[in-house]
Amino acid sequence: MRRFGLRLLPGGLLLGAASVLLFVPELGDRASPLVPAAAYAVTAAGILLGLRFGNVRVLLCLIVLALADQALTRWAPPGDASMAAGAVGGIVALLLPLNLAALAWTPNRGARWSQVRLWTTLIAGQALGVAVLLLPETAEAARALWRTLLEPGRHQWSALGPPALVAFAVAFVLALVRFARRPRPTEAGIVWALVAAFLALGLGGERLVATLYLATGSLILIVALVDTSYAMAYSDELTGLPGRRALNDLLSGLGPPYAVGMVDIDHFKKFNDTYGHQAGDQLLRKVATTLMGVTGGGRPFRYGGEEFAAVFSGLSADEASPHLETLREAVAATPFTVRGRGRRWRRRRPPKPAAGRRQQVGVTVSIGVADSNGAGPTPADVVKAADEALYRAKRAGRNRLAT
Repeated sequence: MRRFGLRLLPGGLLLGAASVLLFVPELGDRASPLVPAAAYAVTAAGILLGLRFGNVRVLLCLIVLALADQALTRWAPPGDASMAAGAVGGIVALLLPLNLAALAWTPNRGARWSQVRLWTTLIAGQALGVAVLLLPETAEAARALWRTLLEPGRHQWSALGPPALVAFAVAFVLALVRFARRPRPTEAGIVWALVAAFLALGLGGERLVATLYLATGSLILIVALVDTSYAMAYSDELTGLPGRRALNDLLSGLGPPYAVGMVDIDHFKKFNDTYGHQAGDQLLRKVATTLMGVTGGGRPFRYGGEEFAAVFSGLSADEASPHLETLREAVAATPFTVRGRGRRWRRRRPPKPAAGRRQQVGVTVSIGVADSNGAGPTPADVVKAADEALYRAKRAGRNRLAT
């Protein structure tokens, strides 16, 4: 739950800040002249960042939000009581959440330009359909569409019609399910973008309010994009731990004393050969989860392969050793259960256990620890000394700690 909350926090703060502008008149009056220009700037910056980082989903979400804002501003301005303007506003309220929900479930990894062309065609087709409603030749169709589908309901809490409310409800559920299955910054950003879009379209009133909320939705997606790019650079996707670059950055800013523990899974190559790489990935996640609970203020990292690191700021090797020993014992005390054949990430079958039973495998780690007092003046010296201690633990029989 803590991980979900941290992912959702930035978007909630940004949306709350935008709402403050509306409820504090002094701030709103000062910010109002800047909102349209800020909306353009946010969209332009987001599109450039989306292109730079190759994040197709965020790029397309930004385009959808920007087109919705332009459609409302130009074709359904406040005070326009025509059927055509009402139909435009109603269709935007119907299509915007459905597009965002579909993009939430669109895979981004390995996205090709064919995918971009497909979505561009779909979005352009929708924009063209909305524009057609403004033609004199389609006035009767716009009137019929308004009366049968898009006319707002009689409830006072929202300016949206029943179909738009259903579309937002369905889209919100789909986006939340996607976020629950994949709690990443982009998924959280789309959830908040949907909330911002609902506030923009559902509150009614001044068009500046809609522009403010839609621009806030775009800003939330930009923050999610930056967060995703940071995570790709500094976090290990498999285990969720900070990666080697994050370790190097931390060590470069630490002053003595500090200790580094290097943790290596015993016989990991043999385990991989026996049970397959998917089971090996599961084992890495399990050890990483145990490492997250290291005591003594230790900060865990994925160093590479089957090797992990833990940094103890302000501790010597002798002071950090009891905490690492507790970690070693925790890993050894919990056998690893090889997942059954029907589990989602199994690809290779392990050697056959007894029929109908899962196989449990004992797992141990070897640990080497060194500190800044005795290893050398640089972080590289400390890591090297901890690695040498790790190899001594391996040579001494594994499943032990060496300093």
